[in-house]
Amino acid sequence: MSFYVIIPARFGSERLPGKVLLDIVGKTMLQHTYEQAMKSGARQIVIATDDNRIRKSAQGFGAEVFMTSAQHRSGTERIQQVITEMGLDSNEVVVNVQADEPLIPPSAIDRVAKNLRESESVGISTLCELITNNSEVNDPNAVKVVMNKNNEALYFSRACIPYNSGKNQKSYYRHIGIYAYKVEVLHQFVRWPVSELEYSENLEQLRALQNGIKIHVDISTDIIPAGVDTEKDLEVVRRTLSRANNALP
Repeated sequence: MSFYVIIPARFGSERLPGKVLLDIVGKTMLQHTYEQAMKSGARQIVIATDDNRIRKSAQGFGAEVFMTSAQHRSGTERIQQVITEMGLDSNEVVVNVQADEPLIPPSAIDRVAKNLRESESVGISTLCELITNNSEVNDPNAVKVVMNKNNEALYFSRACIPYNSGKNQKSYYRHIGIYAYKVEVLHQFVRWPVSELEYSENLEQLRALQNGIKIHVDISTDIIPAGVDTEKDLEVVRRTLSRANNALP
């Protein structure tokens, strides 16, 4: 199975500036993410950035880097520029791995790529997991998703979906922000304007749904730690990787 991984990386971050270059047990966050992606079955792994500090760091640990426009509004637009410059065919599969996911399981990367390859009618694939912590159900930072019987997304929301009427016990699923795209869908996506639902929820994937793109959502069998958005998240990852390093023979 052939697919590509592109890691969009920017220096700016409202809550944790320069986070992708912060140190985590001797390596930058970006290097940890890149090394996890290297363990996947990807044919090629590329870092896409508009920042020379990130370029220099990434090239220092041997990564291939594409410099992109500073005008991009999202990592998706950054990825689309890279696949255009790479000249990828329209039927190729590209996985978007966020640069602030230093603990991303390689199997999760492989899984979204495989699911997209095997689902001819969909243009994007992603993952979700069952919510086991009730505090996340009404937490707007935990994005919820509902699917049809074919595991295709019906809707994503920061609100509680489905609504709990109290009539029976419901299962809630948290969306995990890793995506595999068909190249032709990425080229279409960046030409569409921001949709009303996307603007309301601040969820980019709703632009695809509103334009008729089917999104396959698989329930992850891996435990996928949350990405790093805050100093608290960073310390959790540092402790996790420090314990892992200490456990090595």
